[in-house]
Amino acid sequence: MEHLEYQFSRSHEWVKEEDGLTIVGISDFAQNALGDVVFVNLPEVGDEVNAGEAFGDVESVKAVSDLVSPVTGVVAEVNEELLDSPELLNSDPYGSWIIKVENVSDTEDLLSAAAYDAFCETEA
Repeated sequence: MEHLEYQFSRSHEWVKEEDGLTIVGISDFAQNALGDVVFVNLPEVGDEVNAGEAFGDVESVKAVSDLVSPVTGVVAEVNEELLDSPELLNSDPYGSWIIKVENVSDTEDLLSAAAYDAFCETEA
């Protein structure tokens, strides 16, 4: 399990702390369920995100799915690379972040990697 340093939301986003920022991406489970990602709709730097609310969406060959923020805070950075290469979410879900958030709160609903893996087994 290479993603032990991550925490997860029940909506299949991952969270990792780095340099005082909270980095958000989608889990391998999510990218697998989505299929080939063809477009990512990102928020703007400075936008507020709220835990449990959509901050953008991902379009795949199967459907459009909301990206749900696992935390509350302010968008400090967006991964512009995904605008040209959304498929990075499929090829490297844990290496391809979506947004970085500062002034973070509302993290109490995040799951550990082990708890998330158990949760995914109930979803499959």
